[in-house]
Amino acid sequence: MFSEIKIAIFSDTHDQIINLKKALNFCQKENIKEIIHCGDLTRIKTLIEAWPNQLTAKIHFVYGNADIKEDFISKGKIFPPLKIHGQIGTLIRENKKIAFTHYPEKAEELSQLQEYDYVFYGHTHKPWEKQINRTKMANPGNLANISYQPSFAVLDLEKNNLSLKILNRF
Repeated sequence: MFSEIKIAIFSDTHDQIINLKKALNFCQKENIKEIIHCGDLTRIKTLIEAWPNQLTAKIHFVYGNADIKEDFISKGKIFPPLKIHGQIGTLIRENKKIAFTHYPEKAEELSQLQEYDYVFYGHTHKPWEKQINRTKMANPGNLANISYQPSFAVLDLEKNNLSLKILNRF
């Protein structure tokens, strides 16, 4: 049986609910079941308000410097799709090891370990990727439309392909 395994990667939403809704609606339309958010969502209320009723995805979240940690700790328990990983998150999907964090320096350290196939990060708002031996290190850009146009990434694990999605194009 053929099944597509795709993960959306978001970062730096900064409470920009309109763009978050667009990205989440894309995930719903494309039947994406997992989302990684590399920090700076800011408040969990934004995520709850933007979440489409029919979206059945799980969202893996790490803290960024603009996130109100107490807000996530107190309200995160009432939003079942959210899994908070702290400063660094890791997943294994389709035999691929994935790490994610907010900070580029930490992403570089994780990439240098050569333990992961993919390492994702945010903070700079700039979409970017770099291959470090076996590890692809990438920033999906930002949903906040700050300094760079709003974007996110989609990782297709079956095709082992990472693609950038520019929100203004859909």
